[in-house]
Amino acid sequence: MSSPAPTAAPPLFAEPTPLGLLGLSIGCAALLPIAFGVSLSPAALRTASMFCLLFGAGGQLLAGLMALANKNMLGGTLFTTFSFNWIMNWWALAGLAEGKLPDPAVVLSVDCTFLVIFGVLTYAFGYHSKLLFAFLFDIDVLFVARVAKEALHMPQLGVIVAVCTVALIAISLWIAFAILVNPVAGRAVFAMPGPMFTPASPPNTPPD
Repeated sequence: MSSPAPTAAPPLFAEPTPLGLLGLSIGCAALLPIAFGVSLSPAALRTASMFCLLFGAGGQLLAGLMALANKNMLGGTLFTTFSFNWIMNWWALAGLAEGKLPDPAVVLSVDCTFLVIFGVLTYAFGYHSKLLFAFLFDIDVLFVARVAKEALHMPQLGVIVAVCTVALIAISLWIAFAILVNPVAGRAVFAMPGPMFTPASPPNTPPD
């Protein structure tokens, strides 16, 4: 007589993805006046830096740690890694408010590494949802523009960064609202499309 299959333990926390995405969208919103050149005063830089620290970094760090505790390695890794980048945004903006510039060579090197990281994660999240794929692809385009802007000394590429930031806010809010609202409404008020990619069949398992 075979023993019953072990049941998976329930997650330790509620789904933390909306928390991370809402924090991301608020942090991005704080950067928009700076990205579009509307407000570049020390007061604007200091104000944006605090939103980056509290919502961009704090919200995503908390969401990432909760996701890891729930054994969601992919989401937890993304949120936690990205949260530290938001801490750097806070540090850079606070420094700019005092006239202190980050070293461009170091920033360029790190942005190139981020581009590789997010490129691979874009592929991985494509196995979950087309919208998550679009979310990561938007980040890829943003970092391509950042790298090109820094490497080629083309400040006009900042417009692409700003537009990608707007798109990031929109996609983040849509996914967060879908996770929060759809279960309550009992229907897909905010549509979530299926996977972009289909995983390969496990070894020795015939395809459907």
